[in-house]
Amino acid sequence: MQLYNTLSAEERAELIDQAGQQRLTLSFYAYAKIEDPKKFRDDLFLAWNALDALGRIYVAHEGINAQMNVPAENIEAFRETLEVYDFMKGIRLNVAVEHDDHAFLKLTIKVRHKIVADGLNDDTFDVTNKGVHLKAKEFNEILEDPDTIVVDFRNHYESEVGHFKGAITPDVETFRESLPIINEQLQDHKEDKKLVMYCTGGIRCEKASAYFKHQGFKNVYQLEGGIINYAKQIQEEGLESKFIGKNFVFDNRLGERITDDIVSQCHQCGKPCDNHTNCANDGCHLLFIQCDDCKAAMENTCSTECHETIHLPYDEQIKLRRGKQVGNKVFRKGKSESLKFKHSGDLSDTALATAAKSADIRQKIKVKKTLIGKAEHYYVKAQVGQFTVENQELNEGDRILISGPTTGNQELFLDKIIVDGTEVPTAKLGDKVTFEVPFRIRLSDKIYKILD
Repeated sequence: MQLYNTLSAEERAELIDQAGQQRLTLSFYAYAKIEDPKKFRDDLFLAWNALDALGRIYVAHEGINAQMNVPAENIEAFRETLEVYDFMKGIRLNVAVEHDDHAFLKLTIKVRHKIVADGLNDDTFDVTNKGVHLKAKEFNEILEDPDTIVVDFRNHYESEVGHFKGAITPDVETFRESLPIINEQLQDHKEDKKLVMYCTGGIRCEKASAYFKHQGFKNVYQLEGGIINYAKQIQEEGLESKFIGKNFVFDNRLGERITDDIVSQCHQCGKPCDNHTNCANDGCHLLFIQCDDCKAAMENTCSTECHETIHLPYDEQIKLRRGKQVGNKVFRKGKSESLKFKHSGDLSDTALATAAKSADIRQKIKVKKTLIGKAEHYYVKAQVGQFTVENQELNEGDRILISGPTTGNQELFLDKIIVDGTEVPTAKLGDKVTFEVPFRIRLSDKIYKILD
């Protein structure tokens, strides 16, 4: 009985590309009393693994929180796996505005103490005693009320790239930090103001709404389904968007655009930009905003130190990061002193620029390609990459795609290929081939031949 992933992210990405099927990115949550989270977790894994459903899911005695990527053709079967449980019958699935077949590349279901860490130890707090849910139209209307106070219950790196106009945006790194801050800030308005809150998909503000009702606030409201559902409703109903900018999401996309307004800056040069990335130095992996120009100049690194580090021999890089816990700090490290144009706390509602129209992200599944091999080395000074040919042949004149988690998707035409120091027209199976690559590649990168 398989209860864990057996494929790497790279292997899963290849299978997804080969299948060529549209996948839907979605999220959902439910607060409920789950007696045996471990058994619940295992049952879900078996059901969802059979449907090729991928994602990051947390389960606990208090419920479930899921961000997922599911083949479109399996969506009804997926719904049926939820309907088995009474507390998920008719549950709302927040379907993303933008879809990415590679949003998730593993099915990870973890048992946690809580699905949303709140730092509370109060047995009298009932998380199911929540505030009034508001749909997009109702939310827009209540924002116009002068007695409304609207609060963003997300973290600083989320609100920086997009938020509702006039919202309080706490300068926090975790949800648990925001609860006491807002509670203290609004102590004098428990009865005379309408406390309206929002978050990405609804799960955090639902717990927050129950918490503030528990604290004695009389008029508590929340945006139903969060920003994700709001974006869908304003499109369907032709409503004005009171949200400006991007909605940060916790998958490989790192954001989906709600309006064309850019309200943040490149953290390195200050140019209007709202594209998050992670530092290419695996010993840092800092989450920050970086424009295309800085990305090229700094090779996707956040600082001079990290830029120098990625050019060291790979074994030296490993020595430098030995013993450091990096993975769980990807989002919490968003306030490095290296980020000169980072903003948090009191944020402006004024757009700095307008985003250029981009191609539909789903178009990439139409690009036909076949896997050729993998990256072996990159010679920085010469700007030459070395690859092992593991599948089919590679020829001069081929149009290729080099793809990886940090490198992204980069296309090239092969003018010249070298095998064992000699220029050849064709590289065969087993050959180690080198050719010019005007950008840094990494050992996790794959090389594909684009088929006409």
